[in-house]
Amino acid sequence: MSSPVKRRPTGHHHGDLRNVLLQAALELVTERGPHGFTLAEASRRAGVSVAAPYKHFADRETLLAEIATMGYREQRHRFAAATSGSEDPEEQLASFASAYVRFAAEEQALFDVTFNAGLDKSRFDELAKAGDEVTDLLLPIARRLTPDPYGAFDLLLRVASAAHGLAVFLRQGLFGAGNSALVDTEERAARTARAIVSNRDV
Repeated sequence: MSSPVKRRPTGHHHGDLRNVLLQAALELVTERGPHGFTLAEASRRAGVSVAAPYKHFADRETLLAEIATMGYREQRHRFAAATSGSEDPEEQLASFASAYVRFAAEEQALFDVTFNAGLDKSRFDELAKAGDEVTDLLLPIARRLTPDPYGAFDLLLRVASAAHGLAVFLRQGLFGAGNSALVDTEERAARTARAIVSNRDV
């Protein structure tokens, strides 16, 4: 989960206004979801004037797009670490699925903005680039199992879709709560990925 925002007095000069606003927005997303706040509310939470955000963000969607970009970069970091532990592509995809579930559980605000904010990637070059970098990391793994480009993308999509669904179910409490539920869901995601790979021609 993202760390709490350090409040500062209204009108105080912020040397890092952009990051203060991003952290305030993440806190609001945690409380209300990606559609549940305004740029003015993020300003008040950050302790700055309502005009301050416009020095960095044209509108709320621009702020959310930067958070979603952060989300994709965090995913890439986590997935790269997870897949580096094996040379077996099946196990790499299983590790990716597990890491996906843990990302959704530990970075709920980033997950929600990345996947539920309804952002138009064509408006935000950095966001589109960050999303492509995640695919570029994972697709070569799938290509080792299915040389056909379309088949490899389909395989990766099926594994990611299964992991996403399990992550959402975990967030909704369907598998219980606490660390044991998270670990069980990670293992379930890995098993599901292996099953998808084993039946990839279906």
